[in-house]
Amino acid sequence: MNAKGYQVLCTFISFILVAVCQSGQKIEEVHQEVAGVRTSQTFLTKTTNTANALEGGHLNYGLVADSPFEGILNGVFFENAYDAEILQFFDEALLATDENSQFTQEGAATYEMSKDYKTMTITIRDGVKWHDGNPVTGEDLEFAYLTIGHPDYNGSRYDTTFQNIIGMDEYHAGKAERISGIKVNGNRVSLTFKEANPSILTGVWTYPLHKKYLRDIPVAQMSASEKIRQHPIGFGPFKVKKIVQGEAIEFEAFDEYWKGKPKLDRISLSVVNSTTAVKALQAGKIDIAKISADLYEGTKKLTNVNLLGQMESTYTYIGFKLGHYDLDKKENVMGGTKLSDKRVRQAIGYAINNDEVGRFLYKGLRFQANTVIPPTQPNYYDASFQGYTYNPEKAKRLLDEAGYVDRNGDGFREDPKGKKFVLNFASMAGGDAAEPLARYYIQQWRDVGLYVQLLEGRLHEFNSFYDRLKKDDEKIDLYQAAFGVGSDPDPSGLWARDAAFNYTRWVNEKNDELLQKGVSVEAFNNEYRAEVYKEWQALIKEEAPLIPTLFRYGFLGVNKRVRDLKLETGSVYVDWSKVAVTAEKPIK
Repeated sequence: MNAKGYQVLCTFISFILVAVCQSGQKIEEVHQEVAGVRTSQTFLTKTTNTANALEGGHLNYGLVADSPFEGILNGVFFENAYDAEILQFFDEALLATDENSQFTQEGAATYEMSKDYKTMTITIRDGVKWHDGNPVTGEDLEFAYLTIGHPDYNGSRYDTTFQNIIGMDEYHAGKAERISGIKVNGNRVSLTFKEANPSILTGVWTYPLHKKYLRDIPVAQMSASEKIRQHPIGFGPFKVKKIVQGEAIEFEAFDEYWKGKPKLDRISLSVVNSTTAVKALQAGKIDIAKISADLYEGTKKLTNVNLLGQMESTYTYIGFKLGHYDLDKKENVMGGTKLSDKRVRQAIGYAINNDEVGRFLYKGLRFQANTVIPPTQPNYYDASFQGYTYNPEKAKRLLDEAGYVDRNGDGFREDPKGKKFVLNFASMAGGDAAEPLARYYIQQWRDVGLYVQLLEGRLHEFNSFYDRLKKDDEKIDLYQAAFGVGSDPDPSGLWARDAAFNYTRWVNEKNDELLQKGVSVEAFNNEYRAEVYKEWQALIKEEAPLIPTLFRYGFLGVNKRVRDLKLETGSVYVDWSKVAVTAEKPIK
């Protein structure tokens, strides 16, 4: 999806990413300095197998999840990481990107920019086909824009980049049948914008939507339709053969893939519980699986598996419910919640020791996030930025200043009116670390006098957790979740006033101003844009709509019969058309 060392009290953490070549393999070397102790880790980013590849072959992919996948299998509509992990096999964007997230000419389409940077012309290559044999056309890309911009669209993609297209406002308001700033001529599509901005080169939507296949479905019903849930069509290297909803998918090679026939004949994807994923890799039941930090040590010991890893464009966070999403106005509205005082939110951030969490609970494979822009966006990430570091005394002072004090001597603070102050904390199930982490945070908040309890006394299943967030469940006061940052450095898709993904529902006029500056004509100057985002990060810290907690490394466990699998920058996704196997069955 288009959507990338600091000094703290007693702890100092710094890291350097260095790409080196050893024996022909790209290795990412990670240096961390934690509490004065320097460690060094190296992660392969490419498989080491050089044996002759088989013609064809069958690969088993484990989708590590403790819940069924939701199965909204379309780039325009999907909402969560599991569905995104599935989409990588059978669909893709028209424009490719480089290591700096800039569009290149290497994808299924090429592009040209006008001299004033207000018009992008995208030309789809000849021979790019949907899995049903129909060509991918300019009308298909236009159809994606017509769907996302439609008044009845119920997804989360409509953001400032779409709004910048000439005629989109009128179309979105139902006053026009087409978007005047989009012109189609066969395989060529031109997008004309109101204002030039640098995100055009990184964040323009280039996922087409199969018009002939989907045009008869009303936009409001499209995401729930069988054509999206049971029989999705893409133009990627593999096509969907069969879906067992929430559990498994069979893919078969798409012989007419625009890059050429994939090396593999088939890929079988199945959901694997996190508690059994390592054993499944060891037994050869699956060839590949994403490995979380709590599974790292067990996977590292396997002799039949390569462990690949690199920094992910993701951060976990503690979010605060500050309002609700107005469905009629299609914007976030603040008010009416327990955590309206930013000093309380700041205290919650200072009360937790994420450095300790990263070192001990995640074996150093996650580390304290100092800001909301990850290191995978090096042009804008500020390693020296002062984040929310562990300082319980400061947390107590902030709560005192806000009038939250213990009036009855029970060890817990009442609110400024003297009423009992109880916060409900929502967190997801999944992996061995999930419950200890939630309990640890709750105890640290209690240590500064805040009565925080686990929502309904338990962790919540992935899909229902996010469903309750999106619906602004009034029982949730604060929660733990993660944001995956896309290729475009513009954070509006997560933080804008009208962003549906803005789950905290935080709105702020200064935020509006800085987000606009970050995509202004002046922001074509990278130094200017970096300064804008530096000021924006300081605003996020001050207002504390959320507390970033951990950056992390992502890993793939890969059976040693697999070859030519290479991690893409900032993710654990790969070019599946190139992946091959060198033996009929997995190595055990």
